[in-house]
Amino acid sequence: MKNNSYMGRLELAPQALDRSFNREPIGFDHNLSTLDLFGLDSLRTLAEKYQGHDSDYMVASSASAPDQKFRSVKSANLNPSQAIDRLKTESVRILLKRPQDYDSRFQELLDGLTEQVVSLSGGLKTDRIMRLESSIFLTSAKTLTPFHFDPSAVFFFQIAGEKIYHLYPPSALTEPEMEQFYFRGMVDIAQVELNRRDPKLEHVFKLSAGKGLHQPQNAPHWVETNGDISISYSFFFETLAARKISRTRGFNHYLRKIGAQPSPPGAHPRLDAFKADAMDVWIPCRKTLSAVKSAALGK
Repeated sequence: MKNNSYMGRLELAPQALDRSFNREPIGFDHNLSTLDLFGLDSLRTLAEKYQGHDSDYMVASSASAPDQKFRSVKSANLNPSQAIDRLKTESVRILLKRPQDYDSRFQELLDGLTEQVVSLSGGLKTDRIMRLESSIFLTSAKTLTPFHFDPSAVFFFQIAGEKIYHLYPPSALTEPEMEQFYFRGMVDIAQVELNRRDPKLEHVFKLSAGKGLHQPQNAPHWVETNGDISISYSFFFETLAARKISRTRGFNHYLRKIGAQPSPPGAHPRLDAFKADAMDVWIPCRKTLSAVKSAALGK
């Protein structure tokens, strides 16, 4: 039964989160499937507000296989409202970004869940969140999201339907694989090859309403939807400490290009700090130079 409270709740032991945060996937229970703002009619009303905001949503078809290139999956020429009406008749994946910008109830939900996660983690209490966002996913039955990893710590909530989440820890990636993603200071998904992962590292979560998981930053994964329409919600963030590690990896990418064998983050903390500080200067300069070049070329 739905209710009118926007107070989301997740159930996760503090010790479990401290052991696993940004290291290993971990499951939890939650109450988001009881909240009325995730009803299909409510989400249809929300989707209508995205009209004309093309950068805030994605509508795509299913991938043909888990190892299909992420960017090669066919986009659907539909807006979110149209796509919702075709969830039962076509293979559609809908991503609504930053719903809190379109409905204040989602801001209240996001703030409450983030506060709970921070309160459960000793490390997060002394860190600073630099970037915080949320998303809603609506998918047809029997759809695939191909293998990739994200640059954020993710908390994923299954609201309705079933999803099977194939998730690997960040240790399944090599340092060069992560470095090539971070050297430009990008905030986006990253594609890696599924067949290079150790099958023994795979975690398989069978998610139904009321079940969720923590997906560590840089944890590669692919997702399949079973049964009926699936509704999911996630919020994700990057902390100051995590950003410094990302910057360190970006610096290591340049060292590797000149033939060096850089030490991984954590091996030499003082050197890591130097690398991160250097990238804090270089990334804005690089982006400025790129913008100037584009302007000069009339692009």
